[in-house]
Amino acid sequence: MRFFDHQLDARARTRRLRLAFLLAVIGTVAGMHLALAVPFVLVRLLAGLPAEVIYPRGFLWVNIATPLMLILGGWWIESSNTRHGVRLAERLGARAAQPGSRLAEQRLANIVQEMSIAAHMPPPAVLVLPREMPINAFASGMQPADWAVTVTEGALEYLTRDELMGLVAHELSHLREGDTALNMRLIGMVFGLEMVWGFGQSLSTAEDEHGRASVPASAIIGVIIMAVGWCGWLAGRVLQAAVSREREYLADARAVQWTRQADGLGRTLRKCLGQQQEGVQLRLPQHHAFSHLLLAEGEGEDDGGERQWLATHPPLAERIRRIYGGTRGALDAEPLVDGGDTPRASVTDNPFRSSRPLPPPTY
Repeated sequence: MRFFDHQLDARARTRRLRLAFLLAVIGTVAGMHLALAVPFVLVRLLAGLPAEVIYPRGFLWVNIATPLMLILGGWWIESSNTRHGVRLAERLGARAAQPGSRLAEQRLANIVQEMSIAAHMPPPAVLVLPREMPINAFASGMQPADWAVTVTEGALEYLTRDELMGLVAHELSHLREGDTALNMRLIGMVFGLEMVWGFGQSLSTAEDEHGRASVPASAIIGVIIMAVGWCGWLAGRVLQAAVSREREYLADARAVQWTRQADGLGRTLRKCLGQQQEGVQLRLPQHHAFSHLLLAEGEGEDDGGERQWLATHPPLAERIRRIYGGTRGALDAEPLVDGGDTPRASVTDNPFRSSRPLPPPTY
């Protein structure tokens, strides 16, 4: 894998997508202004008056400030809820890793320390998602003091040391490259664009003090704002998903660079693909709301059509192809000995029985 080339390409595409996202926000603000300005002109034309309109004082600035306040307010609310990495992981059911009680968690803590040194970054907090057998992980937190890496029970159960190193390196890349903070900001902006739609809906369904439906002019303006808000939300959602997909490619390339091998992360993703084909999925109650954080998105990842535009992760098969430079098939996930790389099926049930043949008897 030519990881430096892949990193440069991913960063360049991310810059273009961020610019497009900014244009979508500007377009929403401009669209809302037009939605409020056009009715003034239409009313005068229908009344047979000259098209020249004198708008109320501050009309332009109010039209610009209102959607900006909604968008920035949505960004602030969503960012505040997801700012602290450990707290977010605990909301999803994770607990702190316990290296002293289990060899697999001791190995995970050691790998996080080693990969943090390789990435020249402070080590994040280490957490485990218990009773979640799909191979997955996620990074969370906006600042180094809040960084956290969370790994599922399945990753500890089914991944060898090299494979777990690839998984951890991928998640550390998200932290070091600022992907978690970027994703949270973009998702907050998308939430703010959705609030513009909600503002239009409130106007279109407004009632007077007697409980009667709002006047037609208010309803028409509300419907126009809803249309503008929906278009802005859809554009923001598509662009946010596109940015997320590019950052996944960048994290894959970073993981190969830091581990100096393609097979670690490659085999991890191939095992994820095998579980995906078997229908193994996370059972988290908020799984879909935070799917952009995960190593593999899971359900619907390889769907086509409109779902592909909103997918936060590239298809696993494409990520595997980029890592290896060619097609590779899925792998079965076999349980390993706790804290080791040996499949449990190959270990005898008798702990006192040696795997080495006994020497011949001497007389």
